[in-house]
Amino acid sequence: MTARTTARVVVADDQTVVREGIVMLLGLLPDIEVVGSAADGEEAVRLVAECAPDVVLMDLRMPRCDGVEATRRIRADHPGTQVVVLTTYADDDLFPALRAGARGYLTKDADGDEIARAITGVLSGEAGLSPKIQRRLLERVTEPVRTVPQSPDEPPDGLTAREVEVLRLVAEGQSNPEIARTLHVSTATVKTHINNLFAKAGLRDRAQAIRYAYRHGLAQPPG
Repeated sequence: MTARTTARVVVADDQTVVREGIVMLLGLLPDIEVVGSAADGEEAVRLVAECAPDVVLMDLRMPRCDGVEATRRIRADHPGTQVVVLTTYADDDLFPALRAGARGYLTKDADGDEIARAITGVLSGEAGLSPKIQRRLLERVTEPVRTVPQSPDEPPDGLTAREVEVLRLVAEGQSNPEIARTLHVSTATVKTHINNLFAKAGLRDRAQAIRYAYRHGLAQPPG
């Protein structure tokens, strides 16, 4: 598939049945060797440091460290390892993972041939996007962003000025440590602000937070 005949792969997914199923599927494919599997982003980052895989198949929604943050850390510290996102829903927000450095994006209903093509593609310097994801990406790029005007003195849902500032940095794609450095506070303080704004706005994850920031005019989408 590249100069090497076998692609070394790590699988990261917090659902045991899904993770083991992907590992089993990859084991049936030629020229692919699974060198590790992880139940969360922290473990994925550790396995990349230990095993130096060519590709990580990365779930987005995981405890401790989600797929976007794990992708950012892997691409920053181990640029020789490519990341292909595996997501349950085609309408998950694509941009945070792509900005973090993911080169491929598949849904979990992808078959073995589709996964193999994505792995081959990213190792060849191409984008490993399934047709379903390509259509969704095109829709997201071309659709207008509708914003709800807000008075700068009245943030939505009772957010404080500091929480709005943190939200803007989240929308820019910054990780918690990066936000902490920008604001000159501790990572623990950043986590507290994020937990508070998530609770006030009824948000589940960073992808929802980014859409919320765009919708309320608190941040501007790229481009």
